[in-house]
Amino acid sequence: MQSTIVMVNLFGAVALLLFGLSLVKDGVTRAFGSRLRTGLAQGTSGAVRSFVTGLIATLALQSSTATALMTASFVEKGLVRAQMAQIVLLGANVGTAMTAWIVATGVEWLSPVIILAGVVIHRMSRSSARQGAGFALVGIGLMLLSLDLLSVATEPMRESRALAAFLSMLDSAWPVAVIISAGLAFASSSSLAIVMLVLSLSSAGVLSAGLTVALVLGANIGGAVPPVIATLGSAPPARRVTLGNLVVRGIGCLIALPIAGINAEWLQHLPLPRQNLPVDVHLVFNLVVAIIAWPFAGLLARLMGRFVPDEESGETGPRYLDETTLDTPVMALSGATREVLRVGDLVEAMLTRASNAFNNNDLGELRDIGKMEKQVDLLQQEVKIFLSRLGRDGLSAEDGRRSIVIIDYAINLEHMGDIIEKGICEQIGKKVTNGLKFSEDGYQELKSLFNLTIDNLRIAQTIFVSRNADLARHLIEVKVDVRHMEKRSAERHLERLRDGLLQSLQTSSLHLDMLRDLKRVNAHIASVAYPILEESGLLTESRLRPEA
Repeated sequence: MQSTIVMVNLFGAVALLLFGLSLVKDGVTRAFGSRLRTGLAQGTSGAVRSFVTGLIATLALQSSTATALMTASFVEKGLVRAQMAQIVLLGANVGTAMTAWIVATGVEWLSPVIILAGVVIHRMSRSSARQGAGFALVGIGLMLLSLDLLSVATEPMRESRALAAFLSMLDSAWPVAVIISAGLAFASSSSLAIVMLVLSLSSAGVLSAGLTVALVLGANIGGAVPPVIATLGSAPPARRVTLGNLVVRGIGCLIALPIAGINAEWLQHLPLPRQNLPVDVHLVFNLVVAIIAWPFAGLLARLMGRFVPDEESGETGPRYLDETTLDTPVMALSGATREVLRVGDLVEAMLTRASNAFNNNDLGELRDIGKMEKQVDLLQQEVKIFLSRLGRDGLSAEDGRRSIVIIDYAINLEHMGDIIEKGICEQIGKKVTNGLKFSEDGYQELKSLFNLTIDNLRIAQTIFVSRNADLARHLIEVKVDVRHMEKRSAERHLERLRDGLLQSLQTSSLHLDMLRDLKRVNAHIASVAYPILEESGLLTESRLRPEA
């Protein structure tokens, strides 16, 4: 009976820790989700920035799995290079280890204060961002509270003969201990939770130093498996990222396990609290792996490319247009919506690559733009043909309107692809090939407009799915801002020409052409908002002022 109570207390404490982690992740996503995703997508221009971006994202989300899946999705869209993605995940691994180390510093007494603050912020706030921050604080408080419960739950284990015998067997079979710990980390989708459990057992004095290291190594392997499972149905570029991270952790564990006892003894001689050995091992292991693997990130990305090759057949065709759903309009429209969102992702990837090529003078970023534009053309054509075959009998007026909205958005995305390939990319090619350089002011103006255009497309994708009238109104307002930006930039450029600035003279036509094309892209982006505003009665038929 006593052992049953101990196990219930133990599993309850672990469950509370996992629940706290999920609250932190959900709260931070609600509060800062779009900024985190944007930062993660744009913070990978160099190795150091990629590492720091992965570390910060994981500290914020309290989940290296979430960081890994976001990074994999960006690689799939072509927003992040494979080599930089591997470095991002090295930073994510260190981030989750730092989280464990911080949580174990003895601040559990703060949990009631943090939970109270989180509840107050959530209850008193009306904005979604502040409510998300409140959720995150409650989650942090519950995580700290769970450590107290874990400590209480593991205390009786000191006197358990059965547990002592079991741990004695594991102490002479470290590979088995690694497998058990990895299985627990995989089942809970959290290496942090298992490291915290090992910390509690170690503090109770029931684990040897060598077994502690083995269990922590197993938690690291198990924590890298859920992202691999989650991306099994994704495109090859996404699968390579998560698999590469598992390979890195696996190799690190294989090297560290034979010398686990030596490592543990060495760590215990450092001026660190002995009861914190698991989190110290966790942090040191991930730091060492990051330092060693960092220089080989490019080689790892190439090896993963060979191990998980691109799929030649079916990659460019539609994925979600199922002809068997044509007799069920709701399902057919859902599939068409998903396909058009995929087209939007391709256009976003084209824009991002064009922006990177512009910023870095790298024509390599433009290499696949033509191929991607052909895929955009193919998919929008397939969507139009699919929806044209949607049975009219029994089709409601709402479904009919939705079908038209989907086709219109697909057509606008196709126009964006044409502008990017035939206009913007050609202009960037001239800039790089001829060694032209914009004035600093002109460069910053174009860079800002590029970034705003990419953000607007992401908002448009959200509006297309959610049909949110507030977001639609915001996008139309931003369209006006874009028009003003384009006008001001053109005026400033002409002023620089009058001042005789050499760089502006050399890049005059390129500057004005890029302004025009980015403005055209934004006009097509904003088109997704018009049907929603019209349905809401928020759109007038003309911008002309009424006659007096």
